[in-house]
Amino acid sequence: MAATLRAGLSIGLSGFSFWSHDIGGFVQKKPEDIYRRWTPFGMLTSHTRSHGTPPTEPWEYGQDFMNAFRMADDMRYMLMPYIYAQAKDCTERGLPMVRALFIEFPDDPGSWLVDNEYLFGSSMLVAPLFENVTKRDVYLPQGNWIDYQTGKIYSGGWHNIEAGKIPIVVLVRDGSVIPHIALAQSTSQMDWSKLNLVVYSTGSGKASGLVCLPSDKILHNVSLVKNGNGYKIENDPFAGKVKWNIKEY
Repeated sequence: MAATLRAGLSIGLSGFSFWSHDIGGFVQKKPEDIYRRWTPFGMLTSHTRSHGTPPTEPWEYGQDFMNAFRMADDMRYMLMPYIYAQAKDCTERGLPMVRALFIEFPDDPGSWLVDNEYLFGSSMLVAPLFENVTKRDVYLPQGNWIDYQTGKIYSGGWHNIEAGKIPIVVLVRDGSVIPHIALAQSTSQMDWSKLNLVVYSTGSGKASGLVCLPSDKILHNVSLVKNGNGYKIENDPFAGKVKWNIKEY
């Protein structure tokens, strides 16, 4: 599992924007604890596949595993607007979706030494659980980071961070807006006219994120500013085509 991530970081540095892998490994039956921890790692890549020697179907591992698999899968589905926009940005700028930390933080010396975590797009930092544990040491580049599952705030440097209900550590860069969408049975049934903008900010008063609609495939930057106890959109590039629900995490 750890070697797979190193391979993904390497191929991203070699010019490939999109990369995925066989969740749980390919050659033999996946041990349940590894499959459980590997699943959210696989969900937070450009595309996802539980592929390899049977059994690979999550329902073959029992109801408890199915529930865990579904939580990770739901996370990916709700993040589809973020994933879609980041994919568009990657194709336009030649960046990898699974990104070595030093691509975004070239002046941060610690970012050059880490090969067991990654940036998923420009705003989310992912640290998979490579061992059968519930927490791990995570290096964070300069600035503040907000835990995607718990809302806890961390500053740059090393931290021992507990995973949330989904067995993975995911943090969001301070000042980011992460677009979400309501769950649907498939991506073809998602309603892109209603999007949830989740603001991850430690109080700067401004936040921004990328949004791209499948209908026009044009990448837009959406900026929000503090408005009383909440946030409001500073510029709406979609001019009313999208109904926004704004939430501060």
